[in-house]
Amino acid sequence: MPLQDKVAIVTGVSNDGQVGQAVAQRLAKEGAKLVLVARNPEHVQARASEITALGGEALAVPADLTKEEDVNNVIRRALDRFGRVDILVNLAGGLTKYKGIEEHTLEDWQSEVGNNLLTAFLCSRAVFGPMKQQGGGRIINFARAGDPQAKMAAYNCAKAGIVALTRTLALEGRKHNIAANAVAPGLVDTKSNTESMSPKPEDLARWPTRQEIAEVVAFLASDAASGVSGQVLPVQGKML
Repeated sequence: MPLQDKVAIVTGVSNDGQVGQAVAQRLAKEGAKLVLVARNPEHVQARASEITALGGEALAVPADLTKEEDVNNVIRRALDRFGRVDILVNLAGGLTKYKGIEEHTLEDWQSEVGNNLLTAFLCSRAVFGPMKQQGGGRIINFARAGDPQAKMAAYNCAKAGIVALTRTLALEGRKHNIAANAVAPGLVDTKSNTESMSPKPEDLARWPTRQEIAEVVAFLASDAASGVSGQVLPVQGKML
């Protein structure tokens, strides 16, 4: 298995039917030992139990990743349990503030940028030292495909920041064998998207699937992607 005995932290692994669940299961299938992180203790434990039921190994760590002390605790618990961190998948975040620029409050901005960009910065910074000491690692962020859209000011800016963060991490990590890349999905067939948008079957068939996103993450986490860093990989299904 390509990721046998590798240790992967995957953030934003909470609800059933979401990308985080698919990514965690795909990495476990490739042999990775997982540290799963989300705010809700019951949800993240449920996802870890699913991995265990599949024959994998997973540690559930509830955390608010906008808080530096929570992030540091996640890394500390990962190192205490497994002794290393080979892969970080920054999936925490998502679009929650859909409103025009005049309706965007300061709280909206801080929440959206915090959940999507600050979390990725704090987690990446926290794993950088351990990855340097062990001789390398992989950081996989989540941007978004396509041009900015209206009524998504904070989210658009957060995801643009993810691209800049990814390329900065790649530059700083190259002499330490730390690769950093970003996956940029379009609309994905998550349970929350399909329930809220009720797409027609022909439209849903054009969206990338959770499993397709997970395949790209597994590739970037593996030695097959050893020559790839500082890149943003769009995964848009048939939405081109």
